[in-house]
Amino acid sequence: MFLLLGTWRMYKVFKRKKDTMLKQKYFKRNGGLLLQQHLSSNGSTVEKVKLFTSMEIEKATDYYNENRILGQGGQGTVYKGMLSDGSIVAIKKSKMVEGKNFDEKKVKQFINEVIILSQVNHRNVVKLLGCFLEAEVPLLVYEFIPNGTLYNLIHSQNEEFPLTWEMRLRIAIEIANAVFYLHSAASVPIYHRDIKSSNILLDDKYKAKVSDFGTSRSIALEQTHLTTRVQGTFGYMDPEYFRSSQFTEKSDVYSLGVVLAELLTGQKPILTKQSEEVRGLVSLFLLSMQGNSLFDILDSRVVNDGPEKEIIEVAKLAKRCLNLNGKQRPTIKRVAMELELIKASKEDNVIEGSGDEESETDDIIESCDDIASYSITESFEIDSETVPLNSSF
Repeated sequence: MFLLLGTWRMYKVFKRKKDTMLKQKYFKRNGGLLLQQHLSSNGSTVEKVKLFTSMEIEKATDYYNENRILGQGGQGTVYKGMLSDGSIVAIKKSKMVEGKNFDEKKVKQFINEVIILSQVNHRNVVKLLGCFLEAEVPLLVYEFIPNGTLYNLIHSQNEEFPLTWEMRLRIAIEIANAVFYLHSAASVPIYHRDIKSSNILLDDKYKAKVSDFGTSRSIALEQTHLTTRVQGTFGYMDPEYFRSSQFTEKSDVYSLGVVLAELLTGQKPILTKQSEEVRGLVSLFLLSMQGNSLFDILDSRVVNDGPEKEIIEVAKLAKRCLNLNGKQRPTIKRVAMELELIKASKEDNVIEGSGDEESETDDIIESCDDIASYSITESFEIDSETVPLNSSF
């Protein structure tokens, strides 16, 4: 009896030690030391990132029950969970090949998202609650956003819940304010680098929440651009960044311009029709502006619901955001301010554009079409899937 009891206790001690060593191994491999080092050097953000335990995550997801899955995509799997205090959360399990083919690049993106979001506190940016690193595949825990993505709201509209002009303008303002905050008001300036409608989540009141910061980058205050391997999404990518590999704050402005065009037209960023070439929404939008046929391509709900003056002003602003020359695009601060003024001006306040870009429209259209039809087998990365932190997928 004593021998059996002693053997059992030794086994338990050995197993506990083995589990601890395995957790430490995963914690280190998943970037835990890098995260700790960063957070310790930014004392004000340390308390904002909680390190969850395996028991907390397992209970929250009902041991990763398939019924709790909200969505799956290129970035990973998202579960709906409930913490011990009753709060509803979205738990993102990163898509990293387990075992020998573990993707270290995805680990860097994972930790990058944690570090970026640990510095961010804005009502229109999805809130990171914590992470779990002591498993073969790390997880992020976010606030739960219940109403899907802006992409789904625009392109899967129904008569029961129409996307009104007022909603579109408000959402555009919220996105612009969030990006302006990232560029200028965060502790360190942040370039999102993947602004698109499928990365805009909608809360219970359909307020916008910018999400997915895996490819985002912080920059030094004196920097004006970030030179990197080209990453982005077809239809939203800045042609200037595409050619030069230099990402600037104006590259995020360009992507926001595409989202504005999407809100106005209800069209997807890449247009494909039978017996026609693949073409970008940007070129269609700019051609309509050039030919004074904007209202021919607008979403019917926009035409029926929105004041003509406001629609034209937003369209002109979107056109300026889509300028081929980044230096001639408005700053994100200017975009946010003008959208606010458009919303506030119900009578005779007219927002004047800064210069005439008609002479450059043909060049912009050509560049946008080149990117839209570019082969995805080239050396840069294209994100085609986004996992929402919500119940609609």
